[in-house]
Amino acid sequence: MTAALSVTDYSAALAGFAATLRYEDIPGDVVRRAEDLLVDWFGSVLAGANGRPVRSIVRFAQETGGAGPCEVLITRARTTPMMAAMANGASSHYAEQDDVHNGSVFHPATVVFPATLAAAQAIGATGREFLAASIVGYEVGIRVGEFLGRSHYRVFHTTGTAGTVASAAAVARLLKLSPEQALNAIGSAGTQAAGLWEFLRDAADSKQLHAANAAATGLMAAWLARDGFTAARHILEGPQGMAAGMSTDADPRRLIDALGTRWATAETSFKWHASCRHTHPAADALLAVMRDHRLAPEQIASVVAHVHQGAIDVLGPVTAPATVHQSKFSMGTVLALVARHGHAGLQEFDRDFLAPATVEFRDRVRMALDAEVDAAYPKRWIGKVTVATTDGRTLHGRVDEPKGDPGNTLTRAEIEAKAARLASFGGAANADETQQAITRLWRIAEQPRVGPLLGGA
Repeated sequence: MTAALSVTDYSAALAGFAATLRYEDIPGDVVRRAEDLLVDWFGSVLAGANGRPVRSIVRFAQETGGAGPCEVLITRARTTPMMAAMANGASSHYAEQDDVHNGSVFHPATVVFPATLAAAQAIGATGREFLAASIVGYEVGIRVGEFLGRSHYRVFHTTGTAGTVASAAAVARLLKLSPEQALNAIGSAGTQAAGLWEFLRDAADSKQLHAANAAATGLMAAWLARDGFTAARHILEGPQGMAAGMSTDADPRRLIDALGTRWATAETSFKWHASCRHTHPAADALLAVMRDHRLAPEQIASVVAHVHQGAIDVLGPVTAPATVHQSKFSMGTVLALVARHGHAGLQEFDRDFLAPATVEFRDRVRMALDAEVDAAYPKRWIGKVTVATTDGRTLHGRVDEPKGDPGNTLTRAEIEAKAARLASFGGAANADETQQAITRLWRIAEQPRVGPLLGGA
């Protein structure tokens, strides 16, 4: 496929893939991974139930969207497809436990599943159609993130930008759009793609808005395309397209990299700690040092986290986190919590992100750019730390695959336990309701019609 395409065909090729992929063409292990990612996402949605910015977006969706067939998971309310996608997208990105694809530095679940669930409930799609469309969203969004490159991520939140295109492609597949219509959906999505990192400096609420907007806007773009609405044919790689305005190292060949043979969905990682993924490699490396040398937190005088430039770009502005959410982007806070508790989970953040012992440890952590780590990123996220102890030792820790990466992945039992734990934290569903929904999600491919996950038929 790649050799036959000219530079002007990239967006069309991606749209053609999105429009024509059949469930039967997807390898079984990729379908199973999509089911894993779906259950993981479901827990993240429920975990965001009490987030103040989530509640604001959900109120907006319900007050302006009106009645409809689509489920807002944390309230059980029904609304229109676009507003349900917006609400569920915001909620699933709040707890910082939704999945991530390393090479694209992109969180697919939080923009793909809100859109495909809403669209599937609106049109009465089968479970197999829902899964195929969701996999389309992953495959397209990941490739767009890889295409936009490292320079894009310095300023733009890829989940908001590539995510808008991912959502559009996924819903285009559910609506059974033609390749030409899918190209228009991608064009309308790309011209609206947005999301800037500046919000981190102010502990602002924009991250949830990015996910909400990407899921909802992509869905709208596909719906418009079904109605004949046209859009730029080269919105990704054109001379005034996304890459031209948002990247200095874009490579259009990544848009069609082994389409249909390389399944990027299966490369997606789960998040173990409830924090920015850039903190996870160093967190796991620190835990390894403490385990191997039987260190207590009070025996650690300082920690240097050896990181890639992307971690410095995103985490560097957060020096004294003022909110729980901002603390999840503080390397020092995350390492303090894992050192003190063995895991930086939702409860640990809520309870201890500003505890005196956490702040004291946080201030003993610094980041340093590491040539090896930076060269491997974003394909590999290596974790390296140097630990100075109070008795004068210098210890080194390293992990090549943080917990949750494809080579160090979660079992289905761990995914289910994580989802139940997140649901309990949010309080939007009781244990029985959560388990019943998870059981249905494991069998989503058998469902003749995608109905509500919570709150009855």
